[in-house]
Amino acid sequence: MAKIFYLLKQNKVKNSKIFGKWFAHGKTVEVINTRKMATHIADHGSIYTPDVVFGVLEKFRSCLLEMLLNSKRVKIDGLGTFFTTIENEPGGAAKKEDFSPQKNLKALHIRFMPEQEAETNISSREFIKKAEFVNAESFAGSLVDEEPGNGGSTGGGGNPGGGGGISTD
Repeated sequence: MAKIFYLLKQNKVKNSKIFGKWFAHGKTVEVINTRKMATHIADHGSIYTPDVVFGVLEKFRSCLLEMLLNSKRVKIDGLGTFFTTIENEPGGAAKKEDFSPQKNLKALHIRFMPEQEAETNISSREFIKKAEFVNAESFAGSLVDEEPGNGGSTGGGGNPGGGGGISTD
């Protein structure tokens, strides 16, 4: 079974309803870049060399961004759907004719919705059933903290419990 490492952290925000409570935060053991992922895929009995797989992954990345920037959703069967959401500046425009993207839009986010078909369901409720959780304090090796801006998150998630989730910001 897959191992998900975590560390326990206590909420120390004094005015929080959950002050003093403990929550798990995911810890990364390695960052896998595109080249390493291509080699991993090729090592799984693929007829393609790591260089060919790398080329396909790189082309997928650039085409994914192209499709998203053309207001399209990209559904990868068995994995999920990539799409964009718009974040507006707080307050909005007073009148419809006053709205301008340059002034009123804060960000364009890439989001991911996991596949939820029965046989390939990787939604949060099903994904958690496939993992074994290991307290990282008992792990003898070194753990890698999440890299800022790498497109992923293994902890935090912004929810009160501090549980992890897939974030594509």
